[in-house]
Amino acid sequence: MDHIFPVVHKWGLEFDIAAIYMIIITSIIVFVIARLATRNLSVTNPTKMQNFLEWVIEFVVGIIGTSMDLKKGRPYLILGLTLIMYIFVGDMLGLPLGIVTHVHEGATLFGLPLDLDGEHEAHISWWKSPTADVAVTGALTLIVILLTHIEGLRLNRKHYLKHYIEPHWGFLPLALIKEVSKPLSLALRLYGNIFAGEVMIGVILGMGIFGIPALVIWQGFSVFIGAIQAFVFVMLTMVYMSQAIVHEEHAEH
Repeated sequence: MDHIFPVVHKWGLEFDIAAIYMIIITSIIVFVIARLATRNLSVTNPTKMQNFLEWVIEFVVGIIGTSMDLKKGRPYLILGLTLIMYIFVGDMLGLPLGIVTHVHEGATLFGLPLDLDGEHEAHISWWKSPTADVAVTGALTLIVILLTHIEGLRLNRKHYLKHYIEPHWGFLPLALIKEVSKPLSLALRLYGNIFAGEVMIGVILGMGIFGIPALVIWQGFSVFIGAIQAFVFVMLTMVYMSQAIVHEEHAEH
């Protein structure tokens, strides 16, 4: 029997309860890490958490520096830090454990009936990486894309609007297609990698005791994949931001 996620319907909308509370858990973990890292800051005797935060800051500064001049990119440091920490923590949450319950038709949650995909009974999975939900990665991407458009119009309006019709207005449809492909690729890349990793963990667990060595190896590999996906998401965010706010003078020569 396949696992499904706890979905309820309200106001004509579909709510994935697991995704909602995993978003909350991820946010709390990131907040606690940031709070611990910035508590009792010291120049002469930094704590391990402070050293960790400084390393993450330098790492994100390096990402920004590869995309644009640091003077222009520094205002987006907090954005980069938030994204890389949130996505990495979110990617990791689905690795260490799973919470699954067996429910029958008619089961309710918060007084609302659970959607069992038309089955009379199902296994409900209550724990997953929030980034294994396309709605979550889509929301993160939407925030990033909206910010790039806003910053492009605010800081580089003339050249930002002009690039849609360069070198000729006939290229406008292609430019619009490119703008649509950006959020799709950004959201689906993150979702696809993390969701596939969790599906693979479920397959390995189905192998019983023989799957334990494979599970250990796969979880180690999943940590690597999660870190890479957080890095790629932030890197592409800064690339898109650079394309929106930075005008290349040599393009006019």
